[in-house]
Amino acid sequence: MNILSNLLPQPMLRQRRTGPVKTHEEIAIMRQSCCIVATVLKEIAERVEPGMTTADLDAYAEKRIREMGAKPSFKGYHGFPASICASVNHEVVHGIPNRKKILRKGDILKVDTGAYYNGYHGDSCITIAVGGEVSPAAAKLIQVAEQSLHAAIAQVKAGAYLLDLAGAVQDYVESHGFKVVEDYTGHGVGRNLHEEPSVFNFRTHEMPNVKLKAGMTLAIEPIVNAGSKNTRVLPDRWTVVTIDNALSAQFEHTVLVTETGYEILTDRSLV
Repeated sequence: MNILSNLLPQPMLRQRRTGPVKTHEEIAIMRQSCCIVATVLKEIAERVEPGMTTADLDAYAEKRIREMGAKPSFKGYHGFPASICASVNHEVVHGIPNRKKILRKGDILKVDTGAYYNGYHGDSCITIAVGGEVSPAAAKLIQVAEQSLHAAIAQVKAGAYLLDLAGAVQDYVESHGFKVVEDYTGHGVGRNLHEEPSVFNFRTHEMPNVKLKAGMTLAIEPIVNAGSKNTRVLPDRWTVVTIDNALSAQFEHTVLVTETGYEILTDRSLV
């Protein structure tokens, strides 16, 4: 889940300033919370079909998260009413599941969810081609968004800098003719759903260029638009859409920084 830091209430800003390096014990717990998230997203990807509603998926996700001994990270977070963010087509992030939002073949659906297990959060997002088929342009957008995430992850290791990740995303996305959303960022994750540091997907000098340390856990989540990078928030105060109604795609993993590289804690291929 992406939230602009300058929109967070002051208590949350104070809460985010926690130590970014996790102990071996904390990492072991986070592997469990992230495994729950990966399992739920894998199951949702396998069950999505035209005619379902995003509310159906939300109910399934909450049921499965609780069955595995965790709580939904998103439900109630700053008042968010659901266990997943379900954003369709031109909806960028924070789409609220709705019984009236019926999925159709050819839609692209972003499903973002988190699980809070034994005091620690996991967080991940996928983009799904509903019905297994989308337009060639949409398929390319999805592929570029996913590969931009892996371009960022490939930069992760102790001693690297956040701008290494940001530049990898920006260069990959722009080389394919798409735009990186700049209004929302990745973040640290652990005891709190959002912790320091902010993980940008574009080069910026507005935030510190943090040096990565082994034991940091980051939610890396590039958001890629087919048209303008600019967005707006709908009157529900949550759902973010592209300003020009162009398609948007997103992928996210919770990643552990190691001395020599990284570990993808929300790797769906391992569940």
